[in-house]
Amino acid sequence: MSSNLLPGSLQQALQKASIEEALQEVLTHFGCQAGTWHVLRDGALHLAAACHIPPPVLALVQTVPIGKGIAGLAAERLEPISLCNLQTDTSGQARPAAKGTGMEGSLAVPALHEGHLRGVLGIAKAEAHDWTDAEKAAVSAAAAVLAAR
Repeated sequence: MSSNLLPGSLQQALQKASIEEALQEVLTHFGCQAGTWHVLRDGALHLAAACHIPPPVLALVQTVPIGKGIAGLAAERLEPISLCNLQTDTSGQARPAAKGTGMEGSLAVPALHEGHLRGVLGIAKAEAHDWTDAEKAAVSAAAAVLAAR
């Protein structure tokens, strides 16, 4: 994934800032209010950083099985999973507890490094949002920079 899709200041933050600060930079850049960074370990996704996720939801996303919820689906399919409105989604892709975030426009992208899954970056907006292919590509580029750390 080309990091040319990201401004230099964001690339630098993703490479050098703490993981929590890097996640906050991603949220700010993409106009999002909440997000998570999960790393792949022992065949599951483990929460490494979160911003603005309510405690009851945070407790439920500490470990995410591959294939469960949008983060798990992004990891399983190795492609972005997006929902225009998490609150009204009936596709079954999101776990029911995810609605507890209060977020609507949600996107989870696999974080790949040298062709291998390293984690999943999840971001969300407080309003409904149809993620464009260009946005998905840019968020995927951010995830790839995080994966290379």
